[in-house]
Amino acid sequence: MKTMTAEEVRKKLEEEGKNLNLVDVREDEEVAEGKIPGAKHIPLGSIEDRKDELDQDKEYIMVCRSGGRSGKATQFLEEHGYNVINMEGGMLSWEGKKE
Repeated sequence: MKTMTAEEVRKKLEEEGKNLNLVDVREDEEVAEGKIPGAKHIPLGSIEDRKDELDQDKEYIMVCRSGGRSGKATQFLEEHGYNVINMEGGMLSWEGKKE
């Protein structure tokens, strides 16, 4: 499983101005407290039913609170042919902007 640290993701977004495809798999109430700007919200329990919303030709960075649920989502999507990366440490490690 490919991983990136929260700091690596922040640098790509905020310092390098990269356009990243982020998927936040936390629950609604967690996302309401703030998510990375531009992240798509698909709760982990909905990933299987909503995976068709993701383009298999793109790379996605999966995000959750601490890295566990996003790791499960990353593993599931990898098994279905998606190019995904797990953001280690999740939002607990995120020091960048939130929306």
